Amino acid sequence: MNKEIVMAVEAVSGAKGVDAGVIYEAIEAALAAAVRRKLGEDTDIRIKINRTSGDYTTYRRYLVVNEDDFTGPDRQMKLDDALKLDSSMSAEATLEQEIPNIPLGRVSAQTARQVILQKVREAEREQVAEHYRERIGELITGVVKRYEKGGVVVELGANAEAVIPKENLVPNEILRKDDRVRAYLEDVRDDPKGPQLIATRTSPEFLIELFKLEVPEVGQGAIEIKGAARDPGIRAKIAVKSYDARVDPVGACVGMRGSRVQTISRELNEEKIDVILWDDEPIPFVINAMAPAEIVHIVLDEESHSMDIAVTESKLAQAIGRGGQNVRLASELIGWTLNIMTEAQAATKNSAETEKLTQYFIAELDIDEDLADILVEGGFSSIEEIAYLPAQEFLSIDGMDEEVISALRERARDSLLTKAIAEEERDSGDEVILTLN
Repeated sequence: MNKEIVMAVEAVSGAKGVDAGVIYEAIEAALAAAVRRKLGEDTDIRIKINRTSGDYTTYRRYLVVNEDDFTGPDRQMKLDDALKLDSSMSAEATLEQEIPNIPLGRVSAQTARQVILQKVREAEREQVAEHYRERIGELITGVVKRYEKGGVVVELGANAEAVIPKENLVPNEILRKDDRVRAYLEDVRDDPKGPQLIATRTSPEFLIELFKLEVPEVGQGAIEIKGAARDPGIRAKIAVKSYDARVDPVGACVGMRGSRVQTISRELNEEKIDVILWDDEPIPFVINAMAPAEIVHIVLDEESHSMDIAVTESKLAQAIGRGGQNVRLASELIGWTLNIMTEAQAATKNSAETEKLTQYFIAELDIDEDLADILVEGGFSSIEEIAYLPAQEFLSIDGMDEEVISALRERARDSLLTKAIAEEERDSGDEVILTLN
């Protein structure tokens, strides 16, 4: 039996590329566990297998302790007794005694074979995992093997399988056993049963990779895909930019008579795909992203990273899209919050905000309504701007002269100073209360 173990280990190690030492260590641990079951679970056993003959030696291990710390003979040995066996022993050292091998017969042979098979499976899974960890973020292609917990298990070949969880499948998509399917490798997760490859067909990255595969100009670097947003299986928007003046990025991605985008759409269960021209400036980009809705005007708020977008009453439903789909995808694509409204709603909101800002300037600067209106129309929106912007910024505004500008700047600074002092006093008061408590 011992020689059979050596032959089995060498055969498996050579065929599967698994380190023989790893298999031997696992067998030694398994045999040690079998010996413990014979001698008692509290014993500490080590097995050493001869890598040439397959013979094994059994050692019983003891922790050497002082007499006061001795609690039992199963795992401990008193220091005085240990010194009689080995004069180099000291407290907290480990002493090993060779003991006769306990005949295990059929049990040891079965244990060895089971351990070999288990280690081979573990090593193969880990090799697969390492290979695919390097491919995270790439397309993978396989054959549908089975459904599992609502998701799909895809066979990739070479003992590799990937799981597409239920939430990562395109809604209403029908995948049958033995269908060839593409997916985006999202992660390689550690699992008690072994590493697990997780793939998706719903992410924007999957859509981007499909365009890279279908559009040669993208692979060649002439076109860059700047971003994508998806409502899987229903609609998507993808933004493209050309680095070659001779290449129309939208036309190249759509293809002759829509052939390229239609191929990708069929892959995604007929998902409608809008190919949009990228622009570095947010306003032209949002106009492209909101197509086919026509925008009347846009108001940007860079501080909150949002835009108020006005459209005609007749185009409001189109701009928002079914269930807010069009505006949601456009917002995801450009990275801004988009507020869609009619021209009338935009005018009402603008009027309310203007009135609020006018009253704010009147109260803070002690000025009349006419001068406050001039400041608002001039683009000022805060006391800080009035206090610290260069005087030249004011001179381009009708109704402003140097005397008025100087007075406004002085009042604005006084207002800010008053607020700062009040805030400091409030903080100081809080400190006193805390100290008294």
